[in-house]
Amino acid sequence: MLYDLVIRGGELADGDGGPLRSADVAVSDGRIVAVGTVAGRGRDEIDARGKLVTPGFVDLHTHYDGQATWDSRLQPSSWHGVTTAVMGNCGVGFAPVRPQHRNRLIELMEGVEDIPGAALHEGLSWQWESFGAYLDALDLRPHDIDMAAQLPHGALRVYVMGERGARLEAATADDLQQMRQLSAEAVRAGAIGFSSSRSVNHRSIKGEPTPSLRASEDELMAIALGLQDAGRGVLQFISDFNTPSLDAEFAMLTRLVATSGRPLSFSLAQRHSAPEHWRRLLALTAAANDQGLPIVAQVAPRPIGVLLGLQGSRNPFSGCPSYQAIAALPLDQRVALLRQPGLRARLLGEVQHLPSHRDPLVPRLTAFDRIYSFGDPPDYEPPPDKAVTAIAQRLGLSPAEAALELMLADNGRAMLFAPFANYADGHLDACRDMLAHPNTVPGLGDGGAHVSIISDASFPTYLLSHWGRDRNRGRFDIGWLVKRQTADTARAVGLLDRGRVAPGYKADLNVIDLAALQCAVPVMTSDLPAGGRRLLQRATGFDATIVSGLPVYRHGEATGALPGRLVRGQTVRPQVQR
Repeated sequence: MLYDLVIRGGELADGDGGPLRSADVAVSDGRIVAVGTVAGRGRDEIDARGKLVTPGFVDLHTHYDGQATWDSRLQPSSWHGVTTAVMGNCGVGFAPVRPQHRNRLIELMEGVEDIPGAALHEGLSWQWESFGAYLDALDLRPHDIDMAAQLPHGALRVYVMGERGARLEAATADDLQQMRQLSAEAVRAGAIGFSSSRSVNHRSIKGEPTPSLRASEDELMAIALGLQDAGRGVLQFISDFNTPSLDAEFAMLTRLVATSGRPLSFSLAQRHSAPEHWRRLLALTAAANDQGLPIVAQVAPRPIGVLLGLQGSRNPFSGCPSYQAIAALPLDQRVALLRQPGLRARLLGEVQHLPSHRDPLVPRLTAFDRIYSFGDPPDYEPPPDKAVTAIAQRLGLSPAEAALELMLADNGRAMLFAPFANYADGHLDACRDMLAHPNTVPGLGDGGAHVSIISDASFPTYLLSHWGRDRNRGRFDIGWLVKRQTADTARAVGLLDRGRVAPGYKADLNVIDLAALQCAVPVMTSDLPAGGRRLLQRATGFDATIVSGLPVYRHGEATGALPGRLVRGQTVRPQVQR
């Protein structure tokens, strides 16, 4: 037989979680048609001997809502083996929207997800009002990978309630009816679900809280019932789990699931201020699943933290008047000035007296015992001797002096790593326990967001390289890890036609040189609309990433193929022939 593509002789992790096995994979018409020994030839063939072959990765937590409208490449996620990206998380997005509220949605996305407002103003065409029309606009542009979109609560609330919604006023009965109707319409048009934020940390660029922050249970229930009316769709939440209490908030989420019948996921990480709360949340999640309620926690494979440096938007000296006076200068000029003794002395004096009441991040930016040298290749589980305070002691410098010296390396392009979640214990054992839990899925990479201070779209690469190959203790089996990032994540949002390598499934695949798999150091670029800056992090070790049977990347470089499409709603599991 003649196939479109045959991948020969790879070590197959098929998404079922079992041991690797040697197998060929044949593809025709965008689907996998044979797995095992393939006698026929392919119009295109990939020699995968000695390489790992996996399903394409399904990333549940991205923010490409704006980028996908102007950019055909959902980078950096597509550099990391992701073949389906779910966006519209955390209750932020750009539809539905009335013309008079466009700026408000931009300000919200800029504040919550750190995407430059100038880039959004220039890049967004606003050729839509309803959520369905937004999906139609996405469909007009081909992409390198598939994407699915969720209805964001912030946009929905402002669309229905206007300024009342932005001011966190309670929804009226009429408001609730409109939200229920619009959520059902959005899901019928192709939304994969609905997302909401209940975190005080989510604020617009003007400091205003996200509109969904204090939405009542009645409001959330009305929207969940809209999904029930449509007969499909998932719920996604981020919450501080402290209003009125952790248990009360989780109980409210379980009532949403029990009444609507719709699956729910929520963001889970180890807070440094309450390092054991995640265990309680997982215990509650397990109890809910024991009662037949489909609730999962999205967890990260490494610390969640910020990258501090002279290229990004933040560093330990960002709030110092002497640094602010030179912050707009080109990097090479700033580096030259920062090496002058007079300016250095002023900075080192000012950094000791920064007013934290003006910027809640200040304590994190100067907690030098919790800030680490990042390195190349980047180290996301740094030992204590990589902390700035430890380096300072070895060098005979103050911690602030050491931080400045470290950032000036590589002509000012070096970075520091400041974890603020999942690293309270100085290691990643908490992450390991979260990943191993049966009611979690990998997520939280935020591809497309936090573009000048975080670069976590590389989570899938790190999941395999660190937890499957590099970590000295507590490694996981490769086949199991692949299942977590493919079949498990796909199932969590109802994308049942992908995430496995078996006949009938969508031909989304990766060919990986596991020995070479590595996250590169993030690089600052200026490729967003209006010259907006963002960190981009590549990977090594991906020999091929294939979407719908077409290689879209070979050895990290784009092939020119753009088979990626919008996935409208949940998909059906193929009938697999045995």
